[in-house]
Amino acid sequence: MYDYIIVGAGSAGCVLANRLSADPSVRVCLIEAGPKDKSPLIHSPIGILSLMWSRKLNWRYYTEPQPHLDNRRLYWPRGKTLGGSSSTNAMIYTRGHRWDYDHWAELGNRGWSYEELLPYFRKAENREAGGDEYHGTGGPLNVARLRKPNELSKAFVEAGVQAGYPRNDDFNGPEQEGVGLYEVTQKNGRRWSAAQAYLREAESRPNLDIVTDALVTRILLEGRRAVGVELRRRGVRQTLRAAAEVIVSGGAINSPQLLMLSGIGPAEELRRHGIEVRHSLPGVGRNLQDHLDVMIVHKCRKAVSYGFALDSLYKGVFALFEYLRKRQGMFATNGAEAGGFVRSGDDQAIPDLQFHLTAMRLDNHGLNLPFLFGHGYSLHICELRPKSRGYISLNSADPAEPAHIQPNYLEAPEDMEKMVRAVKVGRAVLAQPAFDPYRGAEIFPGERVRSDDEIRDFVRRKANTIYHPVGTCKMGQDDSAVVDERLRVRGMEGLRVIDASIMPTLVGGNTNAPTIAIAEKGAEMILEDRKRGREPSATVAVAAAQ
Repeated sequence: MYDYIIVGAGSAGCVLANRLSADPSVRVCLIEAGPKDKSPLIHSPIGILSLMWSRKLNWRYYTEPQPHLDNRRLYWPRGKTLGGSSSTNAMIYTRGHRWDYDHWAELGNRGWSYEELLPYFRKAENREAGGDEYHGTGGPLNVARLRKPNELSKAFVEAGVQAGYPRNDDFNGPEQEGVGLYEVTQKNGRRWSAAQAYLREAESRPNLDIVTDALVTRILLEGRRAVGVELRRRGVRQTLRAAAEVIVSGGAINSPQLLMLSGIGPAEELRRHGIEVRHSLPGVGRNLQDHLDVMIVHKCRKAVSYGFALDSLYKGVFALFEYLRKRQGMFATNGAEAGGFVRSGDDQAIPDLQFHLTAMRLDNHGLNLPFLFGHGYSLHICELRPKSRGYISLNSADPAEPAHIQPNYLEAPEDMEKMVRAVKVGRAVLAQPAFDPYRGAEIFPGERVRSDDEIRDFVRRKANTIYHPVGTCKMGQDDSAVVDERLRVRGMEGLRVIDASIMPTLVGGNTNAPTIAIAEKGAEMILEDRKRGREPSATVAVAAAQ
């Protein structure tokens, strides 16, 4: 018997396991569907190229055909190992804009404004550049500057300044707007995932059990109370019991899927798959949001990018020795070293576009391997606050069957118009003098793509995810909310969701840092409730299915 069972050892789950087990009297079990994070591909930053397609360490999801993207099924990689996507992502540490969190509070989520969430960002951080009112030191999560950025990354920053954007050395400081080099979750040139940051110091605690390679198939319920989980490990079915709470931290895809498999969700959806309705909660799986990304790709006239070419063997050997000796260079790159946050026009009050510059030629998440050969650079541009909303639903009642992922990209017409602006803004930056020594032919969209209609066609053919799905168990007060402001599942007892799925709206930036802050705050709320002896149930009752 445990006090707390945490389902999912991703960014949020690792934080929760550490913070809850810090009290030796609290018994905690952390369950992860994937294996331990032992692969060297995880810890060497350049391994991201292989992790993107790993069958062992990645869920390798696909969306349903997208009507507004030429009916393409988009690939959605998600980490499947200790650390979750923090063990497979590009390590970029940005929080979003303060407006995003103030907006959450305006929606009725007390305690979630920027000023109220800032202490949890700071608590998590060990920022090598130093602490101040915006940044923390001494926390588990190491945040570092890139040790030796590629010269194309530096050229991008200079080009952004030439295009009229301010240089910004700290996207998490007082102002987000501008261009600069990203800070990353690395330490000594190695990936510093949530598992590395939070689990390494906690995994030897006798009151913390970490179970890997175990798929949780359903949450065990007694009436309205969660009392444990059923899991399948190496073909054997097991049950684990929780005296206090079950905490679901599977992410924006797996968390709503598990709730629905357990009989918690839209009643009609559950009945369609023969699942007994234990609690009708229509918002489960709804409100899916993601950043849609488009790339401008150029050939590079100088052999300075990270692409494969005739000189790659020599450069690779040199880079390996440099990494082994100094932990810097190509093997320490996070891929997207430079970027920024800009406004697509004067009608925008805050940045609505984000840049990621990669010093290589990329197409289709790197799956187009021949495209990697040759020197080049790629500018990702994504819309930060899309209007389109999608959903997660079940394909079947089989827990091993992937969920039905329907992001509904570009369903809102204004999202397409924002993507057209994005291409124009990105082209303007890459046309600046700083890129004159490097600029070769434009591969994507291509020199012939000029009119708005031609750009729209390009977006339909090539736009893709930038890996930030959120919102499917949203926090709020309205009828579509799944959790309350203390992250308790509405109408249930002993059950919380703590991960990116609780975000009411997508933040204007990368989502890993906010997910960790959410978990820091969630852990504190759980411990507060435990200390007060309060019943861990939602304050808002929702009618159960009859």
